[in-house]
Amino acid sequence: MNLAISTTVDAPIAEAIERTRAALSEQGFGILTEIDMAATLKAKIGAEIEDYVILGACNPPLAHSAVNVDRQIGLLLPCNVVVRSDADNPGRSIVEAMNPELMVTVADNPGLQAVADQATAKLTAAVNSLG
Repeated sequence: MNLAISTTVDAPIAEAIERTRAALSEQGFGILTEIDMAATLKAKIGAEIEDYVILGACNPPLAHSAVNVDRQIGLLLPCNVVVRSDADNPGRSIVEAMNPELMVTVADNPGLQAVADQATAKLTAAVNSLG
């Protein structure tokens, strides 16, 4: 099983983030959090990495279904989507969404399969629309 659903976007990171937000929104996801890893690491420990942003995406109906199956599943929510600069090709960005099928594996609860399948389909559609 792959850890991520991913694609490469022929756009710098700022544009890739905006396009990713729009693609997620079209699939019913809102962004609850945005973490600028590059800025955080630079400020906290002086480390430098490529532009790297984590978007915490949530589809409320899917989240509701998941927590109704297993209250602890909130530990794996929201769905993280990483948008980062392609270190080997400036001007391009990589978008990676956590594979929701991991939720079923980690929680070891087959009742989550239907929710994971729906989330996977929606995240795959969003990510594929960017490529």
